[in-house]
Amino acid sequence: MEKLLKELQHANLESQTRRHFLQSCGFGLGALGLGSLLGSCGNSNAETDTAAKLASSKIPQFAPKAKRVIYIHMAGAPSQLELFDYKPELLKYHGKDCPAEFLEGKKFAFIQGVPKMLGPQGKFNQYGNSGAWISDYMPHLQSVADEITFIKSMHTDQFNHAPAQLLMHTGSARLGRPSLGAWSVYGLGSENQNLPGFIVLASGGQQPDAGKSVYGSGFLPSVYQGVQCRTGGDPVLYVSDPTGMNRSMRKQTIDAINDINRKTYEDVQDPEILTRISQYEMAFRMQMSVPEVMDVSKEPQFILDMYGVKPGEGTFAMNCLLARKLVENDVRFVQLFDWGWDAHGTSSTSNVEGGLREKCQESDRPVAALLQDLKMRGLLEETLVIWGGEFGRTPMQENRNGLVMPYMGRDHHLEAFTMWMAGGGVKKGYSHGETDELGYYGVKDKVHVHDLQATILHLMGFDHEKFTYPFQGRNFRLTDTMGKVVSQVIA
Repeated sequence: MEKLLKELQHANLESQTRRHFLQSCGFGLGALGLGSLLGSCGNSNAETDTAAKLASSKIPQFAPKAKRVIYIHMAGAPSQLELFDYKPELLKYHGKDCPAEFLEGKKFAFIQGVPKMLGPQGKFNQYGNSGAWISDYMPHLQSVADEITFIKSMHTDQFNHAPAQLLMHTGSARLGRPSLGAWSVYGLGSENQNLPGFIVLASGGQQPDAGKSVYGSGFLPSVYQGVQCRTGGDPVLYVSDPTGMNRSMRKQTIDAINDINRKTYEDVQDPEILTRISQYEMAFRMQMSVPEVMDVSKEPQFILDMYGVKPGEGTFAMNCLLARKLVENDVRFVQLFDWGWDAHGTSSTSNVEGGLREKCQESDRPVAALLQDLKMRGLLEETLVIWGGEFGRTPMQENRNGLVMPYMGRDHHLEAFTMWMAGGGVKKGYSHGETDELGYYGVKDKVHVHDLQATILHLMGFDHEKFTYPFQGRNFRLTDTMGKVVSQVIA
């Protein structure tokens, strides 16, 4: 009897300790929060259903114009002054000292002292019925100019790569926020239960400077984070069965693991366990679906030629073709990262007259082909394609410690840059915003990163001010406390 009383006293004290509260009750509160979002879970079957609901198709706040997104991020920031923002006046200033008003009170990543102005290196002309200005760096994109909305007055708060990429993709320059892709799948779910709703493809030999956080789920359940697929070997690491294990044995293993997960969930009520169950089951289904979707061998030769794809090569062109195949299979959000667009002028491959041209030669043809292919298949109207970097480039030639770089290059620039969108409910053949005669400041219809994010969410059927997730005592949103929809770019 005395032993029983001691055990009861111990249990009573344990229930009142801070550690026990955080360990057990915290999980319970998290489960309550998840329950309020997805509906209550009454038994193990309902818990499994809840895990499946995490990624199932959902209803947006209002009718979306874009059901899918392909976001092409050129990591390193391409120079708008060589590609889309034609500034003939800048050519007249080439080689002259930079005006003082562009330097006073300004911070740059590398420029020091008084740099020289750098005229545009591309040859510009107007294309399509819209008369869009595009340089000879992108001859293939010229053919689809009338499909595109150019935003030439973009500006940001960050001039270093990693924080600028985080701001562009998560709405904050700090780590820990969900990415745009994660928000999209959280809001809309996935239409294909055999593939992740958010898939990432990378090229250029490196990850973005901000790492995997630019496609992470932050404080959202991890089922919404981007799944990176490879273009060589297994599309997803360890998706193939190990030697000596067949598909039936793999299924039995996953069932056994998920039985343990369900019992653990019953004990601790951690909603992330539901995510783990869902991910194990998704991984099993992906064994069949992913290799099939990632196989381009059955594509007609004229499609391969249009993109410039050679089967077996893990190139940016291959990723563009795979992006079309993925949205064709109802993947909600496809993120393409291409590294190597940083043109400081420090080498023959990092400059605006050589390195930038080479990157454009690798990407121009497949991007134009992607728009043509989506349109040909009737997918472009409901697929929003976004193209751009994390910031712009200066109208001045970069110098360091007062010394001009050995090649023509431009420093990071947060005051003005160009991005573009196509399909998915945006206007065709339209240019929004303007910069001054030298391309330094936005002077008309300026668009902040948060404005762009608000517009993308609007096209997907969400009011960015009401599309929130509760975390640490307040409702968070992608655009934080800022942002407005750029209604002028919407068709």
